[in-house]
Amino acid sequence: MTIINNTSLKPFNTFGIEAKAQSFCNINSIKDLSIVLKDHHYNPLFILGGGSNMLLTKDIEALVLHINLKGIEVVSETENTVIVKAMAGENWHNFVLWCLQHNYGGIENLSLIPGNIGTAPIQNIGAYGVELKDVFVSCEAMNIKDQSLKTFNKSDCNFGYRESIFKQDLKGQYIITSVNLELTKTNHQLHTDYGVIRNELEANGIKSPTIQDISNAVIAIRQSKLPDPKEIGNSGSFFKNPIISTEDFIKLEQNFPDIPSYKISDTAVKVPAGWLIEKAGFKGKRFKDYGVHNKQALVLVNYGNAAGKDILELAQLIQSTIQRLFNISIETEVNII
Repeated sequence: MTIINNTSLKPFNTFGIEAKAQSFCNINSIKDLSIVLKDHHYNPLFILGGGSNMLLTKDIEALVLHINLKGIEVVSETENTVIVKAMAGENWHNFVLWCLQHNYGGIENLSLIPGNIGTAPIQNIGAYGVELKDVFVSCEAMNIKDQSLKTFNKSDCNFGYRESIFKQDLKGQYIITSVNLELTKTNHQLHTDYGVIRNELEANGIKSPTIQDISNAVIAIRQSKLPDPKEIGNSGSFFKNPIISTEDFIKLEQNFPDIPSYKISDTAVKVPAGWLIEKAGFKGKRFKDYGVHNKQALVLVNYGNAAGKDILELAQLIQSTIQRLFNISIETEVNII
């Protein structure tokens, strides 16, 4: 376990933003994590996972702890279900593929989501009708102050739309070390409600899909409209889809009859932020070395050497424009550092 000073974080964030860490340490075991936290509890700390859900706008004047805990194991199972424990440093998509290889179902719709296991509960990651909370059992996390380990069950986590207690009341107090998920071994509940998934399956002549077929469809869909961070710096969906009242939506629909929506309840409607951004004229728009992706308006991109503050200014311009045109406030899904 070595602490390195003045380290570039460009390889550790999917936006590919150049920023320096005052000091940097790879955490490869829970023991290492406990030692570092105990020895450096008086220093400012910055916890880094897969670097896929953040925008760095400045150097990090802190000790950056890169959580690199590895391991996947089955902790219990019944005839129909299995509980799998994955350590925080495991890559999320690789974990999905591991589960598919073992015919464990429940997270196939979450294929190709960037990031690591440890950050999945913080964000309550979700896609195509499935969220992490649907399969979540518990997670173990270390208290930064006293290095004690605590288990959080589903109700403890206060999951919401891209929200959890780790983003709210307990922000900056715990580091997730592992996650337990309950998956199916038989009688998999397939989620094919989204039209794009049905269309992809039909295009491939699949009438009775398996969980692997669902995963393949999701991967194909995501690859068709989301850029690979290894080729173009990005952090996936930059904004959350806003939820507005049914009353406000009816008014909006009068001016924009083609506006898509998803009913949340009798009083609430989710509107695709990507549609709003595209309608506002931002899709494919480039500003010097950064811009909005030409296939998915939700994705802001770094074409090479953009600064984080440049991308932040673009995000703020998009937000203010959406507010002016539609009277809708859109929030960032990406964490702004």
